[in-house]
Amino acid sequence: MKKGCLAILAIVVVVGISLFGWVKGTYNGLVEKQEGVKSAWSQVENVYQRRADLIPNLVNTVKGYAAHEKETLEAVINARANATAVKLDASNMTEADLQRFQQAQGELSSALSRLIAVSESYPELKANENFLQLQNQLEGTENRITVERQKFNQVAQDYNTSVRKFPANIIAGIFNFDQRPYFEAQAGADKAPTVDFSK
Repeated sequence: MKKGCLAILAIVVVVGISLFGWVKGTYNGLVEKQEGVKSAWSQVENVYQRRADLIPNLVNTVKGYAAHEKETLEAVINARANATAVKLDASNMTEADLQRFQQAQGELSSALSRLIAVSESYPELKANENFLQLQNQLEGTENRITVERQKFNQVAQDYNTSVRKFPANIIAGIFNFDQRPYFEAQAGADKAPTVDFSK
């Protein structure tokens, strides 16, 4: 009888240790992927902040040549203020939060497009070296934004897949590992605006 109890106890201990190891490994894997999402989101915020930091210099340069374009300049300033006011926490970001963020950033992009279009009416402004450098930096920043958004979506997809897969979804449910939203194209984004910095 003692040998049977010891064997059962040994099996229970081995199963318990194995189960603990699996839970620990799954939990730590989910934490690692969740931190990857936070890191990717930080990079998205960094490139959007870089764009926001370029705007005051761009507005001031345009203001020097096109002071009577007050409405356009104010629209850019207001859109920048709205875009930088929207803050998201990657650890509990919802789809609605991300859509609100995207909308504010989209409004800023639209205002910037109008500002660049204004420059077409001012040949001296288009020839200004500072303005040209700012345009190049802005164009590079827009490319970085696209790259970082794509990276965020990839990391979020990896995390979301892990959260939903069985049996890891059990651990994810117990410890509240919720899915993260993705960046999606804005309505009408399939028709790219024409922006020509070379003129």
